[in-house]
Amino acid sequence: MKKILVPTDFSPLAESALKIAAQIAKKHDGEIYLLHLLDLPLDLVDKTGGASQNLPESIFFMKLAHQRFTEAMDKPFLKGIKVHETVEFSAAFDGIMDVSQKNECDLIIMGSHGAEGAKEVFIGSNTEKVVRYSEIPVLVVKHNQDTFDAKKFVYATNLSVETAKSFKQALSFAKKLDVEIDVVFINTPSKFKTSKEIDDRIASFSSAVGDGNYHITVQSDKNTEDGILNYARKVNADVIGIGTHGRKGLSRLINGSLSEDLVNHSKRPVVTFKIK
Repeated sequence: MKKILVPTDFSPLAESALKIAAQIAKKHDGEIYLLHLLDLPLDLVDKTGGASQNLPESIFFMKLAHQRFTEAMDKPFLKGIKVHETVEFSAAFDGIMDVSQKNECDLIIMGSHGAEGAKEVFIGSNTEKVVRYSEIPVLVVKHNQDTFDAKKFVYATNLSVETAKSFKQALSFAKKLDVEIDVVFINTPSKFKTSKEIDDRIASFSSAVGDGNYHITVQSDKNTEDGILNYARKVNADVIGIGTHGRKGLSRLINGSLSEDLVNHSKRPVVTFKIK
């Protein structure tokens, strides 16, 4: 976790994400790319993708962004950390993806208030889109918190072999944070597995993962999301981890996205890892 991208709108929740990024960066001698997106009207953007320097409106937005960056950079918790001031003139999701790839970032930290009901399906937040498509881990902060002293990390999995690679990322993430990882499989009525089927899955999954410091717990609940949230509450988890497929279009509407549901509904930080 040497290069951490933190998108910001300079809100208290975004500052909380920045505080957590600062703690991780200090621990790993990393640097932070603090990104602010200016989604300007087309007539305020020139053909090169920057703000037009000839329009008073674009100059105003540029100066306002720089002023907010200056205030953010003066925060005591950023002292001693290399922070890159980055402004992009694009829609938030596109800008986040472009900056993370261009700078070869290895972690994105974002704040999110979550969403409910129809808003989840028809609108979707930028955080949801980043979680869905990001090739690198995304840590989503759900409320204002000054510290990220994680001791218990719950990772939810269906124990399929295809998720082994993403789980290896989670193991690496846990090791870097020096946090205990607790793997949970949720057995539900609609996708019920017998004890033998679960044992076989655990054996195949463990073989695909190889060595690692973790243990697997089987939890029963009415559905997978409730099972994860209830288990995380029971063990007092500091962060929940899960793999994400990055489904698109009709497949996503039919199958849903458990990772996005967790990001929306969990009150605990959630970190996602792309299933490749």
